[in-house]
Amino acid sequence: MAQNDRLKWLVLLTVIVGTFLGRLDQTVVSLAVPKIMEDFNILVSEAGWIATAYILANAVFVPVWGKLGDTIGRKKVYIWGFTIFIVGSILAGLSWDLGSMIVFRIIQAIASSADYPTAMAIIAVTFRNGRERAQALGIWSSAFAASAVFGPLIGGPLIDNFGWRSIFLINLPVGLIGLAMAIVFVQESVSDRKGVYFDWYGAITLGIALSLLVFGLDRSYDWGWTSLPIVLSFVGSGLFLYIFYLIDSRHPEPIVDFKFLRIPAFFHTLVNNFVVFMGMMGGIFLIPIFDQVFLGYSATETGFQFIPMAFAMMLAAPLGASLVGKIQPRYVIAASTLVAAVGMYLFTGLDARSGPLDIVLPIIIMAFGMGFGMSQRTGIIAAIVPSEEIGSASSVLALVRNIAGAFGIAIFTTLLNNSIENNLLAISANSVVNVHAPAVLQAVSGLMYLDAQILAYHTVFIVSALFMFVAAALALLIDVKETKEGEEIIIDI
Repeated sequence: MAQNDRLKWLVLLTVIVGTFLGRLDQTVVSLAVPKIMEDFNILVSEAGWIATAYILANAVFVPVWGKLGDTIGRKKVYIWGFTIFIVGSILAGLSWDLGSMIVFRIIQAIASSADYPTAMAIIAVTFRNGRERAQALGIWSSAFAASAVFGPLIGGPLIDNFGWRSIFLINLPVGLIGLAMAIVFVQESVSDRKGVYFDWYGAITLGIALSLLVFGLDRSYDWGWTSLPIVLSFVGSGLFLYIFYLIDSRHPEPIVDFKFLRIPAFFHTLVNNFVVFMGMMGGIFLIPIFDQVFLGYSATETGFQFIPMAFAMMLAAPLGASLVGKIQPRYVIAASTLVAAVGMYLFTGLDARSGPLDIVLPIIIMAFGMGFGMSQRTGIIAAIVPSEEIGSASSVLALVRNIAGAFGIAIFTTLLNNSIENNLLAISANSVVNVHAPAVLQAVSGLMYLDAQILAYHTVFIVSALFMFVAAALALLIDVKETKEGEEIIIDI
């Protein structure tokens, strides 16, 4: 193998380490949520902010980093992301309450958001051959699954033996390894269209708009959808989104280039991503909580149940990539999303008597479906936009995914709480207790509340599956015809 070829694959390994680090953090934190809830004495709706704040900050800064990478250099941005992430991880491990945890998670998210757009752009400029690039993207996609394997293996025992704080500190050695590899192997690259004016006003207005939107969604259950603060949040979000559109539609170097949305394949890929990730993230967020609260599993046992998910994705991602150029992407994405929807629907069979297989089987089916379409989605973006704009374009894809995840968690935790309340009222209205001994009444009340909670989880999983079924249908609208001049065709329809 030539020296240049060896370097290309070392670069790929480097960005895999970075992706692995960011996704490892997300995996182990989800396992730690029940312990953090207990330590900070918070409810599920409040704990949702640990994930929502991370996703929101990640969403806001992904396009910022993507644009910076294209203009000042992807290697610089990548290294800065590693460094800030390590610092944020240490701070998160020192959190003393929910507020401090959210602040430090935001710092982590800001840093982690540098990975996706710069990593994809680095791969795109490193692997010029179209089919080789598709292969590299497929292998890189497997890193998402690998983190799900090692997350439970590392995070579960750490949480059970050393407490939840240890999961943040584990990022230090992995981060230092990734940082050293990035410094040694990654070559600096910038867009051919050198940036001059950074879109700070666009970044600020987008951040405010998304923050107000997710805040309104998250607080709507406690304060009421028609309460003044919630209405003002939604109105303010709409206003700032409009201002953001006015700014970026006229800015010479916008954070989000709206011309991408005029490419039908790009637009429909974004729509599919938004709907499917909203359904998936909203449902999956609740699985570790169900495991540990209702089934009595430890963090380690919960984590082990997610390991097959990772292997399913690692198997499916390269298989999906191998179909690039052979089958139209819309059919692969639609079929894979449909399989994922079936997996999500199977969670509706969960109850307090469920065993490990009742969790593992739906996870495997859902993960295989998600993994099979992963490289197809990223491949579409790489195929239809100019090489010098891949960082910016991929950051839009990541932005949509993250917004969808924030939507899903906020909406579905609200749906869960509303469903519990409604179910409890319905069960109480249709129940008759003939024995009035205090101990019996207490036991009956506990059983009624347990039943109301489990039925509420079923409602969430049904709605989540419906979102993913809709996403499967929307995938059929994706029609890739655009190719880039001077390069081998990646997707040839």
